[in-house]
Amino acid sequence: MRLILMRHGETDWNVEERLQGQDDSDLSECGIAQARAFAGFLRALRPARAVASDLGRTRRTATLVGYGDCPSEPRLRELDMGVWTGRTKPELTAEDGERYHAWRAGDFTPEGGETWGEFRDRVAGGLRHWLAAGEGDLLAIVHGGVTRAALHAFVGLPPSRVIPVTPGTGTLLRFAPGRYETAQLEAYNIGAVVPDMSVAD
Repeated sequence: MRLILMRHGETDWNVEERLQGQDDSDLSECGIAQARAFAGFLRALRPARAVASDLGRTRRTATLVGYGDCPSEPRLRELDMGVWTGRTKPELTAEDGERYHAWRAGDFTPEGGETWGEFRDRVAGGLRHWLAAGEGDLLAIVHGGVTRAALHAFVGLPPSRVIPVTPGTGTLLRFAPGRYETAQLEAYNIGAVVPDMSVAD
């Protein structure tokens, strides 16, 4: 069984390098175009079913790629970034670059936020639920952090070893039938866009 993890299209806050976490902002014009472009990949991959994070940017992306009626799953929300929600990457790196990079590596938690371990386990539990809930390949329309958490949980790649996830791209994991503890990584950051190596989650 294949799990297709699609990151939502670019948002206004992504353009500003602003951390969204569980807050939200609208898809940018580029983000709308990214989602529409990825729809062609999905037609080729033909997932049997889909699920999406319940946040607005993923629900909008789901509609644009033809899965607007798929169920919402709050366990697939982005990492809760606590007091860093709404802050920009330049602000945070200027304030304390070492702490920012430790957070990106999963080794620091801003006040009021989720630890990386809590987040990884939440995401893995949600995805395992939906993988076991039906037959055929599953599309999950999610966030950059969710994709990185899935790679840590299922492939053993910690966040410090994974480059940022570009908006409007997909990551493919393959699971043995009925076994959802580990997976093989088939593809990462694929799509009709040039990977953005500096994008803020």
